[in-house]
Amino acid sequence: MVPARSGRSCRGLTRVMAWLLGLALPLALTGCQSGPPNGTATAKRVIVLGIDGMDPVLLARFVEQGRMPNFDRFMEEDHFRPLRTSIPPQSPVAWSSFITGMNPGGHGIFDFIHRDPATLSAYLSTSRSEEGSYALSLGSWRVPLSAGRVTLLRRGSAFWEILGRHGIPSTILRAPANFPPAGESGRQLSGMGTPDLQGTYGTFSYYTQDPETSSREVSGGKVIPLTVRDGRFQARLMGPPNPFRTDIDKAWAPFQGTVDPESRVVRIELGGRRFLLQEGNWSQWVEVEFELVPWLHSVRGICRFYLKQVAPRLQIYASPVNIHPSHPALPISQPADYSHRLCEQIGLYSTLGIPEDTKALSSGILDEQEFLQQADAVFEEELRMLETGLRDFREGLFFFYLGRLDQLSHMFWSAMDPRHPGFQPDSPYAGTIPEAYLEMDRVLGRVLEEVDGRTTLLVMSDHGFAPFYRAFHLNTWLRQQGYITLIQGSEEGMLRNVDWSRTRAYGFGFNGLYLNLYEREPRGIVRRGAEEEALLQEIKTRLLELRDPESGEAVLARVHRPDSIYSGPLRRKGPDLVLGYRRGYRASWETTLGRFPETVMEDNLDKWSGDHLIHAEAVPGILIGNRKIRLEKPALTDLAPTILAEFGLPPEPAMVGRPLF
Repeated sequence: MVPARSGRSCRGLTRVMAWLLGLALPLALTGCQSGPPNGTATAKRVIVLGIDGMDPVLLARFVEQGRMPNFDRFMEEDHFRPLRTSIPPQSPVAWSSFITGMNPGGHGIFDFIHRDPATLSAYLSTSRSEEGSYALSLGSWRVPLSAGRVTLLRRGSAFWEILGRHGIPSTILRAPANFPPAGESGRQLSGMGTPDLQGTYGTFSYYTQDPETSSREVSGGKVIPLTVRDGRFQARLMGPPNPFRTDIDKAWAPFQGTVDPESRVVRIELGGRRFLLQEGNWSQWVEVEFELVPWLHSVRGICRFYLKQVAPRLQIYASPVNIHPSHPALPISQPADYSHRLCEQIGLYSTLGIPEDTKALSSGILDEQEFLQQADAVFEEELRMLETGLRDFREGLFFFYLGRLDQLSHMFWSAMDPRHPGFQPDSPYAGTIPEAYLEMDRVLGRVLEEVDGRTTLLVMSDHGFAPFYRAFHLNTWLRQQGYITLIQGSEEGMLRNVDWSRTRAYGFGFNGLYLNLYEREPRGIVRRGAEEEALLQEIKTRLLELRDPESGEAVLARVHRPDSIYSGPLRRKGPDLVLGYRRGYRASWETTLGRFPETVMEDNLDKWSGDHLIHAEAVPGILIGNRKIRLEKPALTDLAPTILAEFGLPPEPAMVGRPLF
């Protein structure tokens, strides 16, 4: 094995020594054990470890500190590269590019949020759920006569689908932008983009006796007032939409509890099950059943409870209700029973695409320590899943996704960055992100135990990371510049108060700007052709000239026209301009919600303090391989062709990348 290096001592090697090291390193890195761990000695194997949000600058910093020995072994120049990310560097866009080898013009994913141009209504970009089109109404009951369906909106073939067509097995665990799982080949468990049982990216419930808190509206959750009488309370857990009823929109699961203030314990009874919660502790996964049609049809989910406080006011958090892995109400695995078989091996586990509840932390429902306890439990599940997947892996492709680093980098950046407006000196969480990098190093060490001479290993991230210091209210700026006119006194939110007869452009999603085009938008006024071109150039010029009034710095580094960055038949389906913010800046949450705050810029004091939704050159991902990487500037779109090439297969004609080796 190549010994771990400290700092950059090997950078001073002579050309001869570097050349010899280049010859020896691939052998050393593939010689982790004397024989193949499973299966035959001749079957080709490729392992891809996807670490969401790993940043090359931070990685190099911690490697040079001597804290990441497993990554250090790969930092030789020909085995490590920064990895060009997608434009924009949003996770569903980036992972779709990785999966298909195409850019958004081919796979059609441009943002977390898309809009229907005919109605301007928003929907999640990677999947869509539709009820059956025919139903019979009987009083308050509705009887569906045709089945609903869930559709994956990402276009193109996933590389594992192509492998499957050639008889090459694959295991794809928690791949983002893959709900429902693509194709019918291999074993798959869906990842980021998988909804909770309500069909959202995650909606928590918070039960409280505090009258001030109970009247709050919080993003990503619902605050529910709680009344305790004689030490007992009754409450309901919010479940999925009920397609069988016309008089109610949701199914609910009632539960009740008994409070013991002296022991600071609550006993909860839910669906015939009883469990105790100690103050400051989390429950295990609790199975929940939501009755849709009495005695005939119900839906099952799982959630976890956290007893935040018993006295003086009872406070209980309930996680989003996850799709039950053994009784999935929606398609989360391929084959359909694979999620159940995993459950038999590792126990109940989260199926929500992003299981760490960042919204609960941002809203103050959970504090940092409580959030980390939840995140640690998720990570333990992921490690059990990884162990099971590696144990069963014999040949073909094995992909495993880890989202922990991304979520902790979002929520704890300000703890380690003195320049951040939310920085607090002596924060006990300053080491959270560095420790997460060390955890990824330990995961890599475990994966290396399975790497032999017939195994190609790739470690990659979809993007890097940057601070989020200042929020830019794009729609407020467009209003001040005369591109948007509002209807005074109308309902706020998702562009509902816009006078479209006098509006020429609007912001939508995190990095998108659209024109109000005639015959595309429902009340479009901008004509295609010369008027469209002149307006796009005018807005682009003004955005690039925009300066932060406090610092005088430029807010945007790039403003792209889609034809200059995308190829493929869908390149005009996305935004008319793609905005690339400078490091430290980002579109505000209000921009994505179609709202109009009074100011154009403001400090970001949210717990969500790190981000990557900026210009792509500022946040490349990382790429590491146990073979020499020949491409000088590899991109996400190169990885699908590389994986196919490892099995002797050519890239698909629509793929824009090239093999790495």
